[in-house]
Amino acid sequence: MLKEITVHRLTSVLTLATLAWPSAAQSLEVSIARKHSWGENVGFANWRDAGSPVGAEGVLLEPTFLSGFVWGENVGWINLGDGLPANGTHYANVDGSDFGVNLDSGTGHLSGLGWGENIGWINFTGGAAAAPPRPARFDFDTGRLHGYAWGENIGWINLDDDMHFVAFRCPGDFNDDGVLDFFDVQAFLQAFSAHHPAADLAADGVFNFFDAQTFLNLFSMGCEL
Repeated sequence: MLKEITVHRLTSVLTLATLAWPSAAQSLEVSIARKHSWGENVGFANWRDAGSPVGAEGVLLEPTFLSGFVWGENVGWINLGDGLPANGTHYANVDGSDFGVNLDSGTGHLSGLGWGENIGWINFTGGAAAAPPRPARFDFDTGRLHGYAWGENIGWINLDDDMHFVAFRCPGDFNDDGVLDFFDVQAFLQAFSAHHPAADLAADGVFNFFDAQTFLNLFSMGCEL
């Protein structure tokens, strides 16, 4: 009975929420379906599933930088930044104490460094020096990465492939289709009713109002970076 009341209340509230979404600067997580980059010398790398529970330490896109870990089956972990740049907006990348990948909020261009214990530094500005230039960048219109990054020890990392690429989604986009609408509400309600792990948004192993409340908060935030 409690679950039925919760679902009913959530449906009513979210129906109203679709009328106006307040936007706010927030973290965007990697898409479930689009999470791999490709390197000719290193194979595929997974940008989403790092950490336990799965995805807890995956890459996040913030308004001015990236954070989190990429996993390469052949090269191990690649750290794109700890999410705490010293000046609060961009990693300095002067030494190992404050490194990471920065995002130009105007152009979408990526810069700065990632670090892999087994492969050394990855330069996200490196693609600008390719022939022809292929700078690494985030496309605000499509929500995906483009271009190339360069590792001195591993060569090019391709973010530009048409089939295998990294895209970001906001947490409220529950069905991962790139649009925030009632279909996300429907998908969450179905998962919640079925006790699917994806609906345990409070990550406490229990399906209750706290999961519904978390989804409502995420949905209401909108998807603008």
